[in-house]
Amino acid sequence: MESTQLDRILRRLATILSVVILTLCLINVTTGILLSFYYEPTAGGAYRSLQMINTQVTYGWLFRKTHDLSGNAAIAIALIQIVVMFLGRQFRRSWLTAWISGIFLTLSAIALDWTEMILTWDQVGYWRFNIELGTIEAIPLIGSQLRDILTGGGAISTVTVAHLYAIHSYIVSGLVIILAVVHLSALLWQEQQMYAQERESRQTQPPVASLAES
Repeated sequence: MESTQLDRILRRLATILSVVILTLCLINVTTGILLSFYYEPTAGGAYRSLQMINTQVTYGWLFRKTHDLSGNAAIAIALIQIVVMFLGRQFRRSWLTAWISGIFLTLSAIALDWTEMILTWDQVGYWRFNIELGTIEAIPLIGSQLRDILTGGGAISTVTVAHLYAIHSYIVSGLVIILAVVHLSALLWQEQQMYAQERESRQTQPPVASLAES
């Protein structure tokens, strides 16, 4: 499959977007660590601690807003990048690592936002998570087990907040950073391979003048 100029531009754009995604993920994790110094993962303390961060901690409102915006922006750009990779015809076998890491990176970024919904412990997050639990419980065979893991085996309580906080902070956050690095590395490697193949193909082609003389 011959690469066109548009394909090369789209592939370079996909690499640039992967750098942006990694930067946003690092910002999200860094601000999350700063917020964790004041956040209290309990049913009653979660809301109070977030209000304290917004009103009493120096630049706490800025760190929280940056944390939310970077997470949402990472999801949006990851989805855009998948479209760009498809339009750039990056679906050969050699791009398998980039595709797999990109898809799982997008899903992990969505999971990062999903596990955050109950951590605010407000009315919107509580009832939204309650609805989501009903959907999870409807999954055949493993639905009830997943619900028990998330809630701690009972109703939504302090244990639920602690479980979601651990999944959000220690599991999904680390997974997002790892996948972002793997995804960027795969795109950079494939881009180098693509340019190397193009140079080799140009070197093997005979000069135009030689063809005209013959």
